[in-house]
Amino acid sequence: MSALAPQALEVPLTTEEREVDAPRYQPLSSVWEGSDSDLLERMFEFYASIAVEPILDATYNAGRFWKGSSRRVVSMDIDPRYNPMIVGDNRKMEGVQSESFGVVVYDPPHVGPQGRDKSCKRFDVDFGATMPCGAGENWTLSYLYPPFLEQAKRVLKPNGLLLAKITDMVNNHRSKWPHCDFMRMADEAGFTVCDLIVKVRAGPMVSDRWKTAHHARKRHCFWIICRNGTRCER
Repeated sequence: MSALAPQALEVPLTTEEREVDAPRYQPLSSVWEGSDSDLLERMFEFYASIAVEPILDATYNAGRFWKGSSRRVVSMDIDPRYNPMIVGDNRKMEGVQSESFGVVVYDPPHVGPQGRDKSCKRFDVDFGATMPCGAGENWTLSYLYPPFLEQAKRVLKPNGLLLAKITDMVNNHRSKWPHCDFMRMADEAGFTVCDLIVKVRAGPMVSDRWKTAHHARKRHCFWIICRNGTRCER
């Protein structure tokens, strides 16, 4: 009678052995000091659960986010001087097909018109300071968000991303917090607000019109990540 061959024992893998085959965790910092274009690419990689293209840039302007990019970007701007593919108001998006984009990018104006500004910066061009932002608007531009959010939700594919660059400012000597307004309004519009990244620039915005400082000068803005779905996780 032949002896039975000994059975091979299953030896559990060590933690180090398991990590060899496991995908390496690639964190994304909540503070970003590089360019917007590089951050956009990182957000595409980190958050997207569906194909990101085509991308709608709903506030295209001169298209600085996409310099050197090979991404398939559909440009929209209300100002025809920038030759966008779609000349139109992002609060209406007339003629834009529903559920047609993997990502919508939004960089709205964040300061109101500065009158006869004599500084080296032209606020109407450099900061998009062209929309009413007076007492009738409670000295804020947050009233622009709800109609845009309704349209962004319509044109995004299910689980597509809305990436919004929002800057807090001081208007009429009062601090305004549009990034808080945007997150609340996005939630009310049916988005899941997933994350917030602080983007730091080299120096604060200044103007020759500002003679006395009562508030810290902002040198940061926020990128707010929203998903057109019910959960944040991919």
